[in-house]
Amino acid sequence: MNWGIIGIGNMGTILIESLIESGALDQKAITITNRTIGKALAIQEKYKGIHVEEDAVEVARKATVLFICTKPKDMKHVFEQIEPALTKDHCVISITSPLAIDYLEEHLPCQVGRIVPSITNRAFVGVSLCSFSSNMKPEMKALLMQTFKFISKPIETDENVIRVSSDIVSCGPAFLSFLMEKMMEASTEVTDLDKARATALTTEMLKGYGELLSKNHYTLQTLREKVSVKGGVTGEGLKVLEANIGDLFHKLFEATQQKHLKDKEEQKYW
Repeated sequence: MNWGIIGIGNMGTILIESLIESGALDQKAITITNRTIGKALAIQEKYKGIHVEEDAVEVARKATVLFICTKPKDMKHVFEQIEPALTKDHCVISITSPLAIDYLEEHLPCQVGRIVPSITNRAFVGVSLCSFSSNMKPEMKALLMQTFKFISKPIETDENVIRVSSDIVSCGPAFLSFLMEKMMEASTEVTDLDKARATALTTEMLKGYGELLSKNHYTLQTLREKVSVKGGVTGEGLKVLEANIGDLFHKLFEATQQKHLKDKEEQKYW
């Protein structure tokens, strides 16, 4: 089986690195391209076995499974390019949430799917959100699910919750990083702690936090309860958080849902 990746941005690069380094795919079975071909050639410098083509059509001719890793606004152009090279045996996978499965089915004459990865997949952990067309062959679906088990926990996800699910597993690391950055900034402004030490302490705390959860020592709730001793310092801090967090996350999810609906609306005019 030959695999193609069209678009070598942040997520396209992470996908290539993760699938190769996890052992999920042999680099010799991967063909890539990018609008700026230099990005594809840079990947080839790192993984010598990867094949680079000048355009998306050639990738489609060589690969049976095609990952489209471009921005949503560029996908119509990519679809128009590769459609003449597609057969019913091809499988095209989008990695972006705004393109619903029915839109992919409407624009492509082959099996289609959507797999939304996360930056956490770079460490071969986290979730990948999967949706598949009704005409996808069982063996193709099984192949995709098995392949992504090398780098994640693949979870089939319904259309009505794809955006919020992606907010948690894909955008979540950026949201948490922002909150941790703000916590570090405040720690250095209120006390004599320097930025380098605050960064090191926070980073190591997050590593340990992840390990506790991954090894099932605690759930999110029990971990908080174990650290929060009645009448202790942690409890005082939690009171401040509870009093000030308000509807922050409600507004966050409302904003991402609105952007999602706007992006989906734009696809109607393809």
